[in-house]
Amino acid sequence: MRACRRHVGSQFVPLPGSIVKKVAVFGNTGGGKSTLARRLAELSGLPLYPLDMIQFRPGGGEVPRDEYLKAHAELLQRDAWIIDGFGCATSAWERFARADTLVYVDLPLFTHFMWVTKRFARGLVVTPEGWPEGSPMIRSTINSYRVLWLCHWHLTPKYRKLVSEARREKRVHHLRSVTEIEAFVDGVKRG
Repeated sequence: MRACRRHVGSQFVPLPGSIVKKVAVFGNTGGGKSTLARRLAELSGLPLYPLDMIQFRPGGGEVPRDEYLKAHAELLQRDAWIIDGFGCATSAWERFARADTLVYVDLPLFTHFMWVTKRFARGLVVTPEGWPEGSPMIRSTINSYRVLWLCHWHLTPKYRKLVSEARREKRVHHLRSVTEIEAFVDGVKRG
């Protein structure tokens, strides 16, 4: 992405001459991160790496931690990427440090609950995009509901602190509503 814009409230401020090459898209489960990351990849031409495809095998089996961490470390070495998801605490904070751009999806908790439910209903018919084929929708959805609370109470405060402090050295987009997500995407379209 060229001439990226920095999110300031509902406005987007151009960053002169900036070139975005390494983007971390993160937030609580069911917030539309994967959809947003796909849209950013389509608009920017940057390669997209959904962590669910790296962390889980077809059928939903988890990749051994060492294998996942190795694959993640290899991604971070690439010249350009959009990485969508959490993975694990170790890989997440490494990714945030290496990214030149942080996109934090921080919607109201109720929205996350609704979107997890919507993903479940759709997932009964077709595997969600960015998920390994044959992912167990019922088990994954129950896990998502559990993760919603854990993330909200434990990670959300850390994420908010991260994006607040990172503004000094990185491009940060803290998206708090569907309207802000759409405005952000429109800003990227306009370049």
